[in-house]
Amino acid sequence: MRGEAGRTVRSFARGAVICAGVCAGIFCVLALAACGGNDAAKFAPSEIVAGANLAGRDLSGAYLVGADLAGAELTGANLVGANLSGANLLDANLYQADLSGANLVAANLHRADMTDANLSNADLTGADLSGTFMVNTDFRGAILLGADFSRSNRTNANYAGATMPDGTVNP
Repeated sequence: MRGEAGRTVRSFARGAVICAGVCAGIFCVLALAACGGNDAAKFAPSEIVAGANLAGRDLSGAYLVGADLAGAELTGANLVGANLSGANLLDANLYQADLSGANLVAANLHRADMTDANLSNADLTGADLSGTFMVNTDFRGAILLGADFSRSNRTNANYAGATMPDGTVNP
């Protein structure tokens, strides 16, 4: 009888471990869905490197905190709602990229080309935008507190409703 009870306990324990693993897997799938989908299906972590060619890619909702994308080609990329806080986008090409609602807090965008890019409702608090090319860039509703725009070309940029670097809200 004692041997039978031991087998039953081991069998129950094995079943509990399997169940816990399945539940954890379901939780991970649900967590990814809640965060905007499975980023792994959109890109491999090895693709997020300096000089990467991510033109036209869907990186919406991606978690790219502190990523080094210096010199990256992101023309027409979908970065809607992406978290790029502290990311290095030095000399990156963001021509016609959609960064609406993105988190770019303290990001380095020095000398980036953001011509015709959409940064509406993005948070660029403390971002380095010095020397950036931002012709026709959409900053409607963006938060630009403490951002550095020195030596940048902002011809025809739209700042309607944006919180400017000095804290004033543009009409």
